[in-house]
Amino acid sequence: MSKAVVGIDFGTLSGRAVVVSVADGKILASAEHSYPHGVIDRELEGQQLPPDWALQVPADYLEVLGKAVPQAVADSGVSPGDVVGLAVDFTSCTVFPTDSSYAPLCEKPEFARRPHAYVKLWKHHASQQQGKVVNKVLAELAPETLARYGGEVSADWQLAKALALFEEDREVWDAASHFVEAGDWIIQRLTGELAASMSLAGYKGNFVDGSHPPAEVLEAMAPGFSRLLELLPQPVAKPGDRVGSLTAEAAALTGLPEGIAVAAANIDAHATVPAANACEPGQLTLIMGTSTCHMMTSESFGEVPGIGGIVPDGIVKGLWGYEAGQAGVGDIFGWFVDTCVPPAYVEAAAAKGIGVHEYLTELAAAQQVGEHGLLALDWHSGNRSILDDTELTGLMLGLTLTTTPEDQYRALLEATAFGTRVIIEAFREAGVEVGDLVVAGGLVKNPLLMQIYADVTNLPLAICPSVASGAHGSAIYAAVAAGEYPDVREAAPVMAHREVTPETTFTPIPENVAAYDDLYREYRVLHDYFGKGRNEVMHHLKACRKQILVTKSQG
Repeated sequence: MSKAVVGIDFGTLSGRAVVVSVADGKILASAEHSYPHGVIDRELEGQQLPPDWALQVPADYLEVLGKAVPQAVADSGVSPGDVVGLAVDFTSCTVFPTDSSYAPLCEKPEFARRPHAYVKLWKHHASQQQGKVVNKVLAELAPETLARYGGEVSADWQLAKALALFEEDREVWDAASHFVEAGDWIIQRLTGELAASMSLAGYKGNFVDGSHPPAEVLEAMAPGFSRLLELLPQPVAKPGDRVGSLTAEAAALTGLPEGIAVAAANIDAHATVPAANACEPGQLTLIMGTSTCHMMTSESFGEVPGIGGIVPDGIVKGLWGYEAGQAGVGDIFGWFVDTCVPPAYVEAAAAKGIGVHEYLTELAAAQQVGEHGLLALDWHSGNRSILDDTELTGLMLGLTLTTTPEDQYRALLEATAFGTRVIIEAFREAGVEVGDLVVAGGLVKNPLLMQIYADVTNLPLAICPSVASGAHGSAIYAAVAAGEYPDVREAAPVMAHREVTPETTFTPIPENVAAYDDLYREYRVLHDYFGKGRNEVMHHLKACRKQILVTKSQG
């Protein structure tokens, strides 16, 4: 049997393992395991959580190793002895404190009811006040750091989440020996070695040019906070680096051979880049699901406003890696279907034997560009790039008594495409050229959406049809770590799957491009008016709602 590698994608609700052939990248089998505790965002151990909390239980991740990996290997027909490497990708920033032996503090009885002892998931948005402090201090004392993050770092990232732990539960903070990304922690469980991933540290931990912000900067955020430097893992490993070998204990858990190569952890979106065979400069990879991540590599550095991060070797060794993103995409469409569609449409979709999304798409596809008379802002989950403001909210303009659900649905599809165009223009203005789009994720199944993106951006678009692109990309990094390929740029063209067919490629339609140019100019007016401080109504309404919810949770 030829050699194989295993890639594991740790998502928001489950983990997926794939077994992949080293020779040609064929996915031989896949297995998924749902986290028993899911996302804890309402109640923890009988106590109600405040708004914007999102926690997880790290033991759930180990279940993925013990259940999904053996199942995938068994289903693949591959002998475990033919597996030569393993790699993982993870949602990020997903962080938590551990003791000196890397045991999560939430597993200790005395901290079982302490929310700060648990994993703070990537969508934990409760550290906004700490984020303001972080950005204020960085702007004053370390502006060169902010330049790598578009002028502002997210309150959902490592520094703000760590500062919230320090300020809000000092007992848990004092008990911590390590403060780790979940991806790095999984690698430690597999190899016995804790080494920070360049992907995780660079994009979410403000690790710039070989170091985190210095002690004096952290002390300016809060006296005593510089202890964080003792809690963060070292050294830093680049994507595709071999961190260590699978331990006997991890081999028993996964059913894989002891001693095989284990690669550095990666961010889930970043791992999709090699799976989509989009490692070369100028290719913008969109991972489109509930949100969208925009990944780019470039030979040059450019300061892009609102960027998620600019990290050398962050995605592909030898190139600058750029990450931008939209906080809400598929979840906006899901919200609309769940809350705004009348029963008659649900019944009509059922009568045709299709889902409501598909039914609305059929109706919307019959429209000409601009026929619905609507314009929307895609900020239902806030704005990530280029404004980096989680307090912004959605908007739809042009509603009348003749507006239909399909009108609104198409306007929301278009709004997310306009949001992507804003990001592309920011890249170009910074001197980072974008030549074509490669799209992966669950939303590639909607051809109308794909054509809208091609028309709005006026760029050719190709889709990566893999339903396991993150895990597949991790497997490619595993092959590099195992020494089967010298680097990911050589491995990807062999192991990635991106067939060029009429069904997987979309070319801009000139008349649609012209019509969307007009609508986009109006979108930018709304974008800048509400997003750049000229009107604060969105922030005011969000603050009022939050205060009411906090009061209700306390009373």
